Amino acid sequence: MTETIRAAVLHGSEDLRIEDVPVPEPGPGELRLKVDVALTGGTSTKVYRRGYHARMGKPPLRFGHEGAGMIDAVGEGVTKWKPGDRVVPANSAPCGRCRACERGHTAQCEDMVWLNGFFAEKLIVPARIAAMNTHAIPGGVPSGTAALSEILAVVVKGHDRTPARRGERVVVFGTGPLGLVWVRILSADGAHVTAVDPRQDRVEAARAFGAQRAVTQVDDAANADLVIEAVGTTDAWQHALDAAAPGGRVHFFGGTPKGTTVELDTQRLHYDELLLTASFHHTPYHFAEALQLLAKGFLDPALLIQEHLSLDELPAHFERAARGEGPLKASVAP
Repeated sequence: MTETIRAAVLHGSEDLRIEDVPVPEPGPGELRLKVDVALTGGTSTKVYRRGYHARMGKPPLRFGHEGAGMIDAVGEGVTKWKPGDRVVPANSAPCGRCRACERGHTAQCEDMVWLNGFFAEKLIVPARIAAMNTHAIPGGVPSGTAALSEILAVVVKGHDRTPARRGERVVVFGTGPLGLVWVRILSADGAHVTAVDPRQDRVEAARAFGAQRAVTQVDDAANADLVIEAVGTTDAWQHALDAAAPGGRVHFFGGTPKGTTVELDTQRLHYDELLLTASFHHTPYHFAEALQLLAKGFLDPALLIQEHLSLDELPAHFERAARGEGPLKASVAP
């Protein structure tokens, strides 16, 4: 009889099932991870709603891209890792050879290897990720804390592109988990941060991350030196443009659906000298940097991880999340 494990599989839009699947065996260069903890979040909710991710995969899709655990088997040729090692694998690794990688744009790698499937008892870490973008968890750091490396790494990369200056007026649109991490890192820059979100409960959470102001109305947040869009809707992109002061910078961080557009006031863009930037995903460098920041206590995990679930509770969690309800993030212990 074939030995099985339990795993969450996304079969389409809002169709998440907990299934018995065969125990995976690691191939050459691969690792098998016994998952200690996996995390939900805004990107997972977006994938759940849409039923796919343009880069990470299409259904049936093993679900979950944030997690940590302990290696329980290694494939042929693996010398860097051994069973018993506590690690946090990133959810991707670039090839390092294509034109994008050679230019330093590894998030746009033409041959990216992705990792999904953390909502499971065990999963296989692909050989390239095992070699290039899997990281030892520092002693004393809980798995749930280490699993936040992915969300922090994405913001660390964006911040490298568009940092704040001390004393600047900064507006962050969206106070989901990623928006709140942006608030934390921009506050550490010494900026005066205003968080904007229509949900009063979410926007108030921004104060614990360092926001000086928390408002629900876009009009209260105009005339900013730097604007971070962390929602992922065209309306939010438009509001971000409108909120920038002359000479201001706008960073588009939230991904929008394919084919959507926004209108630009070209006269304002030119005469106000607005600088528009964007960022996507992370790099192995930023992932390692994020893990070290977490080990130093840069984020309080309890402010983000507000519920603890079993695998069986996961479908109901995403049903709530799709309605805009529930915690910022939840941890899942398979």
